[in-house]
Amino acid sequence: MRAWGGDQVAEAVAGSVELLRTATDEDWTGVRAGRLEWTCRRTAEHVAGDLIAYAGQLAGRARTAYAPFEITFDEDAGQAGVLDVVETTGALLAAVVRTTPPRVRAFHPYPFRSADREGFAAMGVAEVILHTHDIAEGLGLAYEPPAGLCEDVLTRIFPHVRPGPEPWPTLLWATGRGELPGRAPVTGWRWHNNLVLPTGRLTLEGLTPAAAADLVAGGDGGFVWLGDAPYEGTREVAAGLLKAYHAGVHRPEFGAFALVRREDGRAVGSLGFHGTPDEEGRTEIGYDLVVPARGHGYATEAVDALAEWALARDDVRLLCAAVREANTPSQNVLTRAGFVRADVEREFLPEDDTPRLYTRRARPPAAP
Repeated sequence: MRAWGGDQVAEAVAGSVELLRTATDEDWTGVRAGRLEWTCRRTAEHVAGDLIAYAGQLAGRARTAYAPFEITFDEDAGQAGVLDVVETTGALLAAVVRTTPPRVRAFHPYPFRSADREGFAAMGVAEVILHTHDIAEGLGLAYEPPAGLCEDVLTRIFPHVRPGPEPWPTLLWATGRGELPGRAPVTGWRWHNNLVLPTGRLTLEGLTPAAAADLVAGGDGGFVWLGDAPYEGTREVAAGLLKAYHAGVHRPEFGAFALVRREDGRAVGSLGFHGTPDEEGRTEIGYDLVVPARGHGYATEAVDALAEWALARDDVRLLCAAVREANTPSQNVLTRAGFVRADVEREFLPEDDTPRLYTRRARPPAAP
C-alpha cells in the first residue's frame, strides 16, 4: 500500500490557496462562510490553527490531551497573509506526516482518543477541503477538490458512511453540507479514527476501508507482514469488511484488526467480528496467523484482549467462535482465552469437517 498522507495534505492546501488567492481583495470579515456562523476570515484562521495543532499533536506524540498551544495572527495580517499561514501550517503537517513512523499514534478525542499519521493527515485534508468549500460558497467561488482526495478521506475517517455515487457530494452530505438522494439530511457528525487495542506483545489495529481495499487487491494494507504477506484468511476478512462498508452496515468497532507485533512493528495475523451483535448481544469472531507466527501464543493473547474489550460493552453478552473438529490448535487458543465448548447439531458435514462452537459470556454485574 502506497504511503499516504503528506502528499495529500500538500495537494489539498495547494488547491485551496490557489483558489482563495483569487479573492483576497474581497471582504472576508463581513461575509459568512457558507452555512457556518464564522466569517470567511475566521474560517481560514481555523484551518491554519487545525493544521498546526495536528502537526503538534503528532510531532510531540501527545498522549492524553491536546498540547496547550494555539496560533495567533498579526493584527494587520490581510487575507493574503492568512493564506501564507495556511500554506506554512500545511507544509508543517505534511512534513510531520511524512517523517512519522506508521505505527505511531497521538491523542485525538474522536472517537477512541488517538489517531495515527494517516488519521491526522485525513483530518487535515478534510479541514482544508471542507472549509475551502465553506469560504468559496461565502465568496461566490466555484470549488471542487479532486475526487481521489475525497475518497481517501471517506475511506479513512468516515468508515461508517456508505459510499455514494461520487465522493465529493458524499463527503459534503456526511458533514451536513449537502444532500444525497434517498438519504436524510445530516445534522450532527464526527469523523471516526480507527480503534486500537494494546496487549502485552501486540497492538490490535482496526482496519480502515482503505486498508481493506488494498488487502483485497493483493496489497499489504499498509503493514509490514511477518513472512512478507498476510494469510489468505486476512484477505477474506478484508473483503467482508469492504462488502459491509459498501452496503452501509459497517460499524468500525465491530470490524477487523491487524495484529501488529510491538517488538518490530510486523503484522502477524488478523482478528475480527463476523458482524455486529444481534438483539441478544451475540456476535461471532474469527482469527488467523501467518505461519511463522504460530505457536507463540499471539492468537490467544489477541483473542483474550478482544473478548475483554467486547464483553465490557453494554451491547455484547456472548462471543462465539466456530472451529473445525480437526483444528485442535485453534480449539486450544479459544480454551486458553476463556472460551468453553458448546453443543451444536451436526448436519450435512462429514465428521472431520464439523464445526465446533466455542463461547465466552460477559461476566454478571457485581452485586451492589
